[in-house]
Amino acid sequence: MSEKNSFLSLRNAYHGDTLGAVSVGGVDLFHRAFGPLLFKTFRSPSPYCYRCELGEEYRTCGLACIRKMEETLKDHHDEIAAVIIEPLVQAAGGMIVAPRGYLGAVRELCSKYHTLLIADEVATGFGRTGKMFACEHEDVVPDIMCLSKGITGGYLPLAVTLSTEEIYSAFLGEFRELKTFFHGHSYTGNPLACAAALACLDIFEKEETLRNLLPRIELLEKRLHDISGLAHVGNVRSKGLMAGIELVRDKETGTPYAFEEKMGWKVARHALDKGVFIRPLGNVIVIMPPLSISHENLDQMLQVIKDAVVSVT
Repeated sequence: MSEKNSFLSLRNAYHGDTLGAVSVGGVDLFHRAFGPLLFKTFRSPSPYCYRCELGEEYRTCGLACIRKMEETLKDHHDEIAAVIIEPLVQAAGGMIVAPRGYLGAVRELCSKYHTLLIADEVATGFGRTGKMFACEHEDVVPDIMCLSKGITGGYLPLAVTLSTEEIYSAFLGEFRELKTFFHGHSYTGNPLACAAALACLDIFEKEETLRNLLPRIELLEKRLHDISGLAHVGNVRSKGLMAGIELVRDKETGTPYAFEEKMGWKVARHALDKGVFIRPLGNVIVIMPPLSISHENLDQMLQVIKDAVVSVT
């Protein structure tokens, strides 16, 4: 494995802001300025099927993206140590939801070409997609899983990295061998943050958080269906309680609003005036309500967003 010194990641990916994480990121708006500082990585097309970079139709985009990934792995698997993805939803890239079967196909490719699979579940983990972890939707077991955010309910910062026994064992040995993974950050393993995480996990179990998400997810999907019919909404996409509403100038052609028109920001500003705080990613309105949101508040929030889109566009 020593000759494997690179990674394969997706366009539109976001994995953090340290230079290693930026190197496997794919959002030009965030990462372009740091180009000269980054290490070499390989890129695979994002399964952004509404605007497929490969020119494929919506229904064939996912398969085409998998074919492109396999081409890269076939040619460079002797260099690629791991494929890193945000399973099912690329959040910061524009709430891009992968088509059914895409995640499972990535797992199969990694196994075929003896490449590790890293699942970055910082945004998607802990119930956000409707299951505890997004990988569960397609029965995928990654080799490494990155977790944060929801593990403490957002009360304190904490990150956790899970790995298979094989990877864990690679860092075990006699003291004199110095096989420890000498890398970490300040406050790693902070006991107060760990206590908050344990309390959060207790709440998941006692309050049956995952089961109680189902009616909220159903409501979100129903209201998004209504919003999708608006004149300047080109695409809506969601998984669990993660959703994006993409605004367009022309619904028929999918022509986007110019970035400088700040349409997403205008919708967010209008919603804020009505008491709802949301954020845009360019022309995409991000919807990520707390898992504990009440049915009534979720319904009100979505009505405000719909009214804001109508008013601004």
